[in-house]
This record gives sequence, structure tokens and C-alpha cells, in this order.
Amino acid sequence: MIVCIAEKPSVARDIADVLGAKEKKDGYIEGNGYQVTWTFGHLCTLKEPHEYTPEWKPWRLNYLPMIPPRFGIKLISNPTYERQFRIIEGLMQKADMIINCGDAGQEGELIQRWVMQKAGARCPVKRLWISSLTEESIREGFAHLHEASEYQPLYEAGLSRAIGDWLLGMNATRLYTMKYGQNRQVLSIGRVQTPTLALIVNRQLEIQNFVPRQYWVLNTVYRDTTFTALVRKSEEELILEAEKAKDASAKKAKKPEENRGIDPITDRARGEELLNRIKDVPFNVTSVTKKEGREAPPRLFDLTSLQVECNKKFAFSADDTLKLIQSLYEKKVATYPRVDTTYLSDDIYPKCPGILKGLRGYEALTAPLEGQTLVKSKKVFDNSKVTDHHAIIPTGQPPINLTDRERMVFDLIARRFIAVFYPDCRFSTTTVEGEADGVEFKASGKQILEPGWRVVFSYNATSQTSEDKDGKDQDEEKVLPAFVKGESGPHVPELVEKWTQPPRPYTEATLLRAMETAGKLVDNDELRDALKENGIGRPSTRAAIIETLFKRNYIRKEKKNLIATPTGVELIQIINEELLKSAELTGIWEKKLREIERRTYNAAQFLDELKQMVSTIVANVLADHSNRYVSVQPASAQSVTSDSKKEKSEEAAKKVATPKKRTSRKRKAEVPAVLTDEWIGKPCPLCGKGAIIKGKTAYGCSEWRNGCTFRKAF
Repeated sequence: MIVCIAEKPSVARDIADVLGAKEKKDGYIEGNGYQVTWTFGHLCTLKEPHEYTPEWKPWRLNYLPMIPPRFGIKLISNPTYERQFRIIEGLMQKADMIINCGDAGQEGELIQRWVMQKAGARCPVKRLWISSLTEESIREGFAHLHEASEYQPLYEAGLSRAIGDWLLGMNATRLYTMKYGQNRQVLSIGRVQTPTLALIVNRQLEIQNFVPRQYWVLNTVYRDTTFTALVRKSEEELILEAEKAKDASAKKAKKPEENRGIDPITDRARGEELLNRIKDVPFNVTSVTKKEGREAPPRLFDLTSLQVECNKKFAFSADDTLKLIQSLYEKKVATYPRVDTTYLSDDIYPKCPGILKGLRGYEALTAPLEGQTLVKSKKVFDNSKVTDHHAIIPTGQPPINLTDRERMVFDLIARRFIAVFYPDCRFSTTTVEGEADGVEFKASGKQILEPGWRVVFSYNATSQTSEDKDGKDQDEEKVLPAFVKGESGPHVPELVEKWTQPPRPYTEATLLRAMETAGKLVDNDELRDALKENGIGRPSTRAAIIETLFKRNYIRKEKKNLIATPTGVELIQIINEELLKSAELTGIWEKKLREIERRTYNAAQFLDELKQMVSTIVANVLADHSNRYVSVQPASAQSVTSDSKKEKSEEAAKKVATPKKRTSRKRKAEVPAVLTDEWIGKPCPLCGKGAIIKGKTAYGCSEWRNGCTFRKAF
């Protein structure tokens, strides 16, 4: 008898249907020579410290570090798990062959290997490796089963990760709790959790310590078009640009621009002097340049980019999105979700017309592609960028019986997939330069010539792509009047007051990107791909890490912003060990785990290095005699998870507990319905901290990045 073991009952049922196993038994389905059984995710885990030696049961500093000579596994203490394991054990010990049908990834490999190891399986083992749960995919997978030995490096990487997390988590949590905790407060430390918290805390401290600086921008309006004075870049800006150019050296090198313009205007008197100098002088157009450009369709989704998009568009948490895409996978309408590539392998290309045909409800978008040879771009199909799984795409199964939230996620995936077969968007960029008494000005405009793939996102879309809505492009997406070089005429200059702005607090979207690139802020897709190697956490675990920070009362949510609690801030400040809180160093550990997967790094060496690191951390912390402690914060006052009901209840609690809010509402009522420029620079009537500033369409508060919502349209 051949025993197939899946990761959950629903997947086991799908496999049993394809194999012709129809007879339902206690804990498995039998028929046609197969017995299809299942786990419930993890049935086994690494042993607890006291299960190695009773001395490790009490939390004592003198027993650290805890490093078992050999790690062992145990069944998770749960009657349902234990009962199912006994069934699996009985089946495996009588089996002629076992087919591992676990999730096709590192964690899925580890889950089933531990079960087989605990059950004492001795027969040959094959591996089912599929990217979707459609009948066609399951049949194809069973027709091309792999040897289990091919996935030994994957198992070793998963085992190394689990042991590494145990070594660091168990030792560092006990160490910091006993050394710096108070009143039985547990200070949880984790290999990925702590550097992620450090990213949030460091950003928060940067915002708190930020001192806004006032500056002015010189504009002039000529023929109903606003031109902005060119400003010479500082040395720091030039160095930063040079570094970015070096990073993007793989791409086409840009011609270095001449550093022209006036010095930044940092005092009003100088600004007014410039304004008075040019106001009675004619404005001369010195150059008009037009360039045509092309914009390729947005990339297909990997898990992180899907989580980022769903957080931006729908405010879904990373965990929400993971659950929704997992459900779409199990409903057979989307491919395997826990992926970190945005590419497809060449063997998917012949299946694409069939997938497009199966997208019910999208016929208006897929009809123009029917009967044509589909575009095969290297930005979409590239075998060298695909390892175990390809990007997330629809399977071609009709999307029926989906919840509203599932349909929103499916819509994003379907439109991205359709868009990659559409032509590039063609646009024209016009740049007009002019001068008045030697002061140079510039205005830019952008005109869409052929929308190409953009029609996919404007046709009955729930939301446009972030590429369409990106704020930094909005200035350029305007059509300029026809200007001619050499023309001149009167103009109306103006001096606009501005304030430098602090960095924005992390949202789940921006935090996921920061985790992906080990804290480096990157906009370029190619550069992001290179940094992914050193990202912290895995795509499948990052959502759980963020949720853990909520549960530990280290972070809370204010609208979409992630804010560290006092406990979270104090914990990061008390940790002197860079090894524990550096995203970059943790990214190096992640890279080594990936290298173990590829057989280019030794698992035993990785664990030896981790053991040495843990011993060093213990020695350093024990040598600290500073008498510092992390203050206890009651969870009820601090903790806000991503659950919307909890957010609403906290908002209600704040209204009751914070009379200042009521005062600010009164102040707000005293503001006139329409503001004038006389209000610029006055204290914000809502938060009282910032000053009123003038934007493009409304007056607002200089503290808007920190959450102040004061806004008055012109």
C-alpha cells in the first residue's frame, strides 16, 4: 500500500479524489492502492529545555547558555494531534512506499520529515512537488514524482532555522527576562522578531528627534503654468546620488546632470530679494525638450509584494493577506502563495492562453488577447529567476464561491497577470526651462500617448495600481501648453514657505519592504531583487513576526501606522548586542540559510556559528552591571492588534480618557470655513504641535506625517 501524507485534511481530500481513493476511514482515505492521510500543520516540535535536563526547567542565569548536545523532537501536546499521529504511525509502519505531499516549501518539508522520523518510517519515500491544487496539476505531479533525497538540503535549511530560532529565542529570552525584566515580566527575544522591532523603534526615535527646518521655494506663473526655480544640490545630495548610481550600475547609466540653480533659500529675506529682482523682468523660455518613453507592465506578485499592495489598497494586515491567498490556493483559483519571485518559468508560457480563457468576469480584458501570440517578455518569463515556485498567478479555474475579501485579492492577481501580456504604456515627457534675470526655472509635463497595459487597471477596477497613484508621479502627469524656445513675456513670481519633513512611521506595507531588503529603502525592482538574498525572515513568516510583535505588546497600530510601545522602545534601547537587533546582520544569517538550501553552505558550520554567537551574547549581558530594567507596561493599555474591532474599542477608550481631544475639537470649530495665507505659520488648531502649511490643494499641518489630520481645502 502507498501512503500519501498531506499537510491538512482539505488537501488530502483533493489528492484522494484524483487518485481514486474513495473509502473514508478513521484519519485517512483509502482506495486504488493508496491510503491518503494528513497532519494539521505542525504535529511535532523541538523539545523544551527541561526535556533535555531537569536543571533547565527553572529560569536561572547560571544555567545559560542552554545548548543541548543533540536536538530532539516531540509530539505537540494536543489530544487531536496525538490521535492523528497514532493513525499516521500505524499506516507508515506497514507502507510499501510513502509519498510526501506536504506544502512545497521549506516549512512543509520540515513538518512531514519530522512526522516520518517520529513515526519510524523505513520504506522508500517520494516527493510530490506542485504549485497549484488543480486536478491537472496534481495528476502532473504524481506522473513526475521526485526522490525525497533531492530535497535533503531544503530539510537541512528548515532544521537549521528551527534549531537556530530555539537557541537564540530560548537563551536570549531567559537572559533578558532574568537580567532586565521586572515583576515576572517576560522579555521575548527572537532572531527575526527583535531586529524587526528595532526597525520600528529606530524609525520612531528618528521621527521624535527630528527638528523641522523652514525653507522657501521660488515659483513663477507664466502662461498659466507654474515654473519652479532650479536649486543647486548640496554635497550630501550629490554623494547620495553617486551611491545610488553605483548601486544601479547594472542598469543603463544615466548621464550626470549639471548642478545648476540657486542656493537653497533658507531665509525669507533672501527669498523676497530674489522675488523682487525678477518680478519686473520678462520670463524667457530657454529650452523645450520632448522625450517619448515606455513603461512596462507592473511585475507579477510574490507574497511580499501582494501583502504590500493589499495593505496599501485595502488596509489588510500581512497576516490577513496570507490567510486570504492561502484560501484562494486551497480553492484552486491561485497558485502556491509562499513565494519570493515575481517571474514565471518558460514551461508556464504554453498554459497562459488557457489560464486567460478561464478568467470569468474579465472577458472584456482578455478578448483583445485571444487568437494572438502572447508577448513573452524576459521581465516575466525567466528560468534563472525561478527556483522551487513561480510568481503568484491565477490557475484558470473559474473564481466562484469567493468571499468579498478573497475576490479583492483575486482581482489584483488576475489583473496583474492579464496586464503582462498587454503592450507597454507609451508616454511623452515635456520639459520646459526658462529664466528671469539669471534665475533658472523648470516645468515638466507628462502625456499618455498609448495607455497599453494601463487600461487593465482602469476598466472596472476596484482600485488602480500603486504605479498609477504614486504621489511622486502626479506632478508630471499633466499636459503643458505649447511653448517655443525664445518666447518671453510677463510672469507672476511667488515665494512658497515649506518645512522639512521627518520620515514617515512604518506601515505594514513599508515594514514588509524593509524586512525584505534588511532595512534598506529601495525603489528599484532590480536592486530589490539583489537585496532579497539578505532580507530578514522568509515571505511566509514575516506576517507572523509582525503579529507576534502585537501579541507581545511591543507595537500597536495608530490608523495604518505601526508605533512601538514604551516596552518595545525600552527593550531595544537596553539591548547592546548588535547581533540581536541589526537587520543587516540578521539578513546575513538568512542568506546562509538560503545557501544551505543550495548546498553552498554547511548546516553544521551554521549551527556552530550560532552556538558561538549565543555564548558570546550570554557572556556580554552577564558582564553588564548597569542595573537597568525595562519598565512594565500593562498590556490592556498598550496592545492593539490588527483586528479592527480592537482598534475601534481603543479609539472609544481614547475619547473617554483624553480630554485634550475634546479641547482640540473646540479649537477646530473656531477656524473659518475658508483659510487665507495669513494663517500660514500659525499653530495647528487640531494638534497644537505643528504649524499651518500650504500644500497644492489645501492648507494642512506640518505634523501631518506624525498623524495630524488637519486639512482645509482652498
